[in-house]
Amino acid sequence: MRNVIFAQLVTLRSMDAAAAPSAELDPVQLVLNASFVVMAVMVILAAMSVVCWFIIGAKLVRLSQATNQSLRFLDQFWDSDLGYGWDAKRLEGVYASLSRVKRAPLAMVFRAGYVELARILSGARPGPDGQARMAGGDIYSVERALRRASASEVTSLETAVPFLATTGSTAPFVGLFGTVWGIMNSFISIAAQQNASLDVVAPGIAEALIATAIGLAAAIPAVMGYNYFVRRIHVLQSEMEAFSSDYLNIVRRHFLME
Repeated sequence: MRNVIFAQLVTLRSMDAAAAPSAELDPVQLVLNASFVVMAVMVILAAMSVVCWFIIGAKLVRLSQATNQSLRFLDQFWDSDLGYGWDAKRLEGVYASLSRVKRAPLAMVFRAGYVELARILSGARPGPDGQARMAGGDIYSVERALRRASASEVTSLETAVPFLATTGSTAPFVGLFGTVWGIMNSFISIAAQQNASLDVVAPGIAEALIATAIGLAAAIPAVMGYNYFVRRIHVLQSEMEAFSSDYLNIVRRHFLME
């Protein structure tokens, strides 16, 4: 009987000893009690994650405005052609309506082309119909203005997007560095205490895995956001190129000297 009671006491103590580490391995406490290097890694990753989410939110709003206002501008641009052809007054009417679509890349491309066309036509001689006509070589000046405006708009849309790619590619490695450091501390504790029990090993390994998890949590949305924004910017860039071609065709047909 005494042996049975003793065996039960040993079992209870073993269960308490096994439960104690799990009670101590609280994720919040592990983060708060982490070593300086691992804590610095976690802070860096958390800051990168916050910045990425801010960029994602800001870019969602910006690209939504760019898409919606570009569609609105295209409606205004093509509706202004009522079947009577294009002339300077019609382009001036489209130019006057740009204040309502200031966030539209297509509108900014049109503005650059219109300003360059107006500058050329201001010194051109009138044609047989009384409308000013530009020389054939001047079309390249309008084309360059459209190309510069398109490049400027793409650069503006891409602002801060590369940071998402940087976070997506580096955050897992930063987290891995914290993981390696935590495991190294675990082995140092084993060597110092000459004890390989879970009480010695588990905290360092759990701390290391938290650093890895934070790195992945920062990298995954960053990569997804980067791919999504690159695709939408590419679509807007294609629309700007198509609009530039259409605008140049209008200029050639109605404003180029024959």
